[in-house]
Amino acid sequence: MLELDLQLATEATVPDEAEFRQWCELALRQRTADSEMTIRLVDEAEARELNHTWRQKDYATNVLSFPADVPDEFLDIPLLGDLVICVAVVEREAAEQGKEAKAHWAHLVMHGCLHLLGYDHIDDDEAEEMEALERSLLAELGYPDPYADDETDTTPIVTTKDSE
Repeated sequence: MLELDLQLATEATVPDEAEFRQWCELALRQRTADSEMTIRLVDEAEARELNHTWRQKDYATNVLSFPADVPDEFLDIPLLGDLVICVAVVEREAAEQGKEAKAHWAHLVMHGCLHLLGYDHIDDDEAEEMEALERSLLAELGYPDPYADDETDTTPIVTTKDSE
């Protein structure tokens, strides 16, 4: 079971909670344990501040992943972690890349969830494995391959606080 805390810290229009839940549950289905996570939807100022604080990058990014790094014996809840998503960046990227907004949202939410499960794209082999899983998950929802038209590596800028 997934316990999802969806936090809206912006006035922007976003997908509904049922869609976020569907995308998360699909990405997390390989996890047999219950999961508790937060998705915080933010404006560019908050995204920029968090990206600067955790990655020393002075710009708003699309998604930041914060896996829970507390040992299980110290928690009595199945805390997976948090995703912070910048609504304006996601919407702008979808328009610039000619992608349906819902498909881009689904991709970035599932990409962030995979990071919470430990997937990464730092080296080529890991990137290929993660991208293949993303393609498969998105195809189940009828969404196109998000990497199909890419001539270069445009993996979403999704990081963890520990990856740099």
